[in-house]
Amino acid sequence: MTDLTWLSTRELAALIAGGEVSSREAVRAHCERIEAVNPTINAIVTTDPERALAQARAADKHLVAARASGEALHALHGVPMTHKDTHDTVGMRTTLGSPVYADRVPDSDDLVVARLRAAGVITTGKSNVPEFAAGAHTFNPVFGTTVNPYDPTKSVAGSSGGVAAALASGIQASGDGSDMGGSLRTPASFNNVVGMRPSNGRIPHTVPGQGWAWLSQKGFMGRTVGDVALLMSVGAGPHPAGPCSIQEPGSVFDLPEFALGASYEPTLRGIRVGLSPDLGGLLEVEAEVRDTIAASGSVFEQLGAHVDDLIPDLREADAVFSTQRAHDFVAAWGPVVAEESARPDGGRIKEAVVWNTRLGLELTAVDLVAKEAARGRLWAATQDYFTTHDVLVLTTAPVLPFDAEQEYPSTVNGRAMDNYLEWMRAVTVISATGCPAIAVPAGFSRSGLPIGLQIVAAPGKDVELLRVAHAFEAATGHAQRHPVL
Repeated sequence: MTDLTWLSTRELAALIAGGEVSSREAVRAHCERIEAVNPTINAIVTTDPERALAQARAADKHLVAARASGEALHALHGVPMTHKDTHDTVGMRTTLGSPVYADRVPDSDDLVVARLRAAGVITTGKSNVPEFAAGAHTFNPVFGTTVNPYDPTKSVAGSSGGVAAALASGIQASGDGSDMGGSLRTPASFNNVVGMRPSNGRIPHTVPGQGWAWLSQKGFMGRTVGDVALLMSVGAGPHPAGPCSIQEPGSVFDLPEFALGASYEPTLRGIRVGLSPDLGGLLEVEAEVRDTIAASGSVFEQLGAHVDDLIPDLREADAVFSTQRAHDFVAAWGPVVAEESARPDGGRIKEAVVWNTRLGLELTAVDLVAKEAARGRLWAATQDYFTTHDVLVLTTAPVLPFDAEQEYPSTVNGRAMDNYLEWMRAVTVISATGCPAIAVPAGFSRSGLPIGLQIVAAPGKDVELLRVAHAFEAATGHAQRHPVL
């Protein structure tokens, strides 16, 4: 049988659709890889191989009937995949990494999961997260810590750290995640994979729920940009219950350059790139990371892009992000935090979540009005920037993967971090702009740890963003370096 461990999602889906590999074989290989590497990395926290194999048998039976009738198969027919443990999966526990929800089994799927399943994905389990997805280090009191496949003493970042480690270790080639303050991008940087935060409305927030939310976004990770585009093609698109839906179908992500066997010569001729590893001194960035990101400028130039060091005015971004995040924590977790805090033992929720929620409860009308005004100025500044530039390139994570026993880096370049969010500013300031952003592998440290760069485009320019990332990926090949487990 074909070695399935390091195939792309596109390759695996094509083999299954062509009858060269059965869905049962794919699911078995996937589950065997979990058994082989998960004791080391702790990326997958819930599995149901029996149900997955039953679904695989049904998928194989459907394939035979479809080939006989000429019926077209869905894009991901029979492909096994785990899902982020903050995304509801019907009939499979979704814990959010919290003791409060340790035994919770949803009766419906999250929209992103439902769309993947509708495209043919077979759900095999759930990937680890920080509690309530709060923080860029994947640990929780229910399942423990997920560690880095490139060095198991190091962090995978978060909050989509479990899926990033699963991709990096050969469990699966792509998967779903979410990103409020870099939760798709920072794990991608730490694990040498790709993570994309889409524009608001690509994968809509729906009602009932926070239909008008904008700071947190569902999205995808992959070992390749092409696989992220594939998942966007089935996961994106408007929804009748999504008031902020972008009115374009997911098919806009069906780009010809990503097709298997396509002849592709990477070029960025005519693309205007602004590159600054530290955003002109706005960010603290360790020297080895800064130098790697700076060196990427020559790659963009060799691909034909015009590169300068101009950046947008992002001084309003910190205030916008911190206020909106606090507001959103109250909206999402206010009642459960209040209920847990009233318990005699003080509750079962980690302090970072309680702290963020408390900040939200302390917001005044004046604070919210000021945030909206700042957001307007930030929007105008980024809109102005993208009249003269196609993309902005900067650091994703300002440090190398840190010790897995730490909660977060307490210092960057010797400067103390005031809280668990501050070290993540390279991604949080971009979240505040509403721009789509993607993290792609940019190289490795002298000690062999991954470093990722972040590419940002104007709101709505998700397709163009993927094209730039694909060209950089094709020209560098960093994603082909896998860990030894």
